[in-house]
Amino acid sequence: MKIAFVLIFVLSISYVHLRGRVRHKLTRQLGDHSSFLAPVNCLLYLFSRHPAKPYLPVEAFAELAPLQAHWQEIREEAVKLLEVGEIKKSDNYDDVGFNSFFKTGWKRFYLKWYGESHPSALTLCPRTTELLQGIGSVKAAMFATLPPGAKLVRHRDPYAGSYRYHLGLDTPNDDGCYINVDGEKYAWRDGEAVMFDETYIHYAANTTEHNRIILFCDIERPLKYRWVTAFNRWFSRNVMAAAAAPNDANDKTGAINRLFTRIYRIRERGKALKKRNRTRYYLEKWAVVAALLALFIVI
Repeated sequence: MKIAFVLIFVLSISYVHLRGRVRHKLTRQLGDHSSFLAPVNCLLYLFSRHPAKPYLPVEAFAELAPLQAHWQEIREEAVKLLEVGEIKKSDNYDDVGFNSFFKTGWKRFYLKWYGESHPSALTLCPRTTELLQGIGSVKAAMFATLPPGAKLVRHRDPYAGSYRYHLGLDTPNDDGCYINVDGEKYAWRDGEAVMFDETYIHYAANTTEHNRIILFCDIERPLKYRWVTAFNRWFSRNVMAAAAAPNDANDKTGAINRLFTRIYRIRERGKALKKRNRTRYYLEKWAVVAALLALFIVI
């Protein structure tokens, strides 16, 4: 059983690594969060209704049409939130899902996260929340900004149970503000939408002098069979929902985020060590990995 378990993991990580044209270095992929969910993701890839492509046609997700039809109403609420400072950088320790983005200027306001809408969203942006609540395939949503000069580093999201939908609200309308998914670039435009597979390596940059605001949604990945759809929904409800992060004290903090809050000091130590001595950082990192692997073999 142990050998089979290890073999499944190795094959799954290999597939995730080789999928797409753009890849991490092998050493980074082995320690990347997408590797831990590789067996789950490979199951979802296998039974996806849509072909394996970085970008998908928005028209294939007809249920999302009301968002684009009402984009100006959504923009009005987003702009007001930004003006009063509600779309903001989170404290690093209370948002495990997007923790690494904050150093690059990216900011967000959660509307929902794999469950019910955030109470703060119901209060501050009722029209957007109403629209989202009418679309069952929207699993998570937020307003996200990318200020002038900001960027998101190359990464792949860990979970393949969804696709990523971006709706341009207040953008530079310029090719200098873009996202690149598996080597293919897309520049946001006001009122226009794009759908992509966030488990391909992607990054973003705003090289213009105008802020960018988008509606950012996770859309349930359409799957071929009911049993795998049921599994995906179970995983979303019981695992992804546990990464919920609050906008304010009235919003729920998921169990994974509560745990992350406790161990964040270890992460901070690792980041500081990496800046001072990269060699020692990687030696310690792989020593821990080797120790965990040895423990697994012994047990």
